[in-house]
Amino acid sequence: MKNSKTYSTLFLLLFATVSIFTGCSSDDNNPTANVTINEGPNGDIGGDFTGNGGSTTETFSWQNGLQTADYNADITSTATGTFQMIIKDADGATVLDRSLTGSMEPDSFSGVTSSGTSGSWTVTISLTNFNGDGSFSLSEGN
Repeated sequence: MKNSKTYSTLFLLLFATVSIFTGCSSDDNNPTANVTINEGPNGDIGGDFTGNGGSTTETFSWQNGLQTADYNADITSTATGTFQMIIKDADGATVLDRSLTGSMEPDSFSGVTSSGTSGSWTVTISLTNFNGDGSFSLSEGN
């Protein structure tokens, strides 16, 4: 009888220990990253992004009736991690490849892309081990 009581006690102790360790896990500790794309007036496009150490890549098409695009990006980050914007023209040629690294200056960039072929451009936004938030925008160039 004593032996079965000992096994029951050990089982309950083991169950309680497992419950404590598995029940204390938190989704807050899982690295995440998110990019949200927003269309604006006159074909402008932009978005917001956040991360807590995670990585993601979002690629989308954007109609550009001109041969260049005006771009802008800004991050707020107190830790390492990278934001990258790559833009390719309608022929697939890279017209912009810029990055920002968290906790380093500069924390923004803007300008005009290289000249490319108008039409359906491809925009790739990548966050790598990114901690913080930011935004970006694109509009047809001059």
